[in-house]
Amino acid sequence: MAQYPLPVIMVSALTERGGQITMEALEAGAIDFVNKPKSDIARGLGAMMKELRAKVKMAAAANLDAWKRLAQQKKQLPAQRPVSGQEERALANSTDKVIAIGASTGGTEAIRRIVKMLPPTMPGVVIVQHMPAGFTKSFASSLNDVALMEVMEAQGGERVMPGRLLLAPGGKHMRVRRSGGMYLVECYEGPNVSGHCPSVDVLFKSVSQQVGRNALGVILTGMGSDGADGMAEMRRAGGRTLAQNEASSVVFGMPRAAYENGGGHSADEGHTFRLRRALLGFAGFLFRFSANANIANNA
Repeated sequence: MAQYPLPVIMVSALTERGGQITMEALEAGAIDFVNKPKSDIARGLGAMMKELRAKVKMAAAANLDAWKRLAQQKKQLPAQRPVSGQEERALANSTDKVIAIGASTGGTEAIRRIVKMLPPTMPGVVIVQHMPAGFTKSFASSLNDVALMEVMEAQGGERVMPGRLLLAPGGKHMRVRRSGGMYLVECYEGPNVSGHCPSVDVLFKSVSQQVGRNALGVILTGMGSDGADGMAEMRRAGGRTLAQNEASSVVFGMPRAAYENGGGHSADEGHTFRLRRALLGFAGFLFRFSANANIANNA
């Protein structure tokens, strides 16, 4: 990809080794992947080919300029700046805040860059990345290898707490529930919502209802419109919202839908330290400002 950028779709086996190879391919620049049928080959092959055709068409229109810019930025980024004392004190007082992130096509690498720059004192983070069952565990493990926070695939019942990032398991929805003075996640099987399971809308709507103004929602690159309704609900509940801009999105579907639905402010995910500053600000300093303040545009 670095020498000859081309849109790549992986066809992967649902095995532990297959999951690892898929994660490596996505990190290297593959846009998305489809899973080989494991059983009932005759029926599963038709479904796989339908998904493959849709993703090939999507890949043909993918924004490879964004990938090239981000790959170049990865080479040029200096070492992570330590969290300042002022940031540390602000984050220490942010234990009741929740950051919710949703992504799809192109999102694995965007999430990886974000996770690498978050300090261990960050408020709890919950993420939905569109992936089938069997791959999210490998993805969570790969994130945990590069993160300062603890990263794990959620099973259900885990506490959303500072220093911890919970990734929705493939094939299950994840929602946040308040229990006394803390937040827990629930994971459950269910029909697709907004075309997906796990669904960003399910997560964001639960965060709007349970966390309200103490939440930050972020939508990253992805195909479709999952998360747009949930992000609008988060804004109406007083939460802050960020949506990746078109120039840095591999696929500008989900962020565009969030903008058009009135849920998303602009955030250039490609400018890593600007986004880091915005996240730290939302998590610490800026929660005391009005929920309607458009503070993301030049963060």
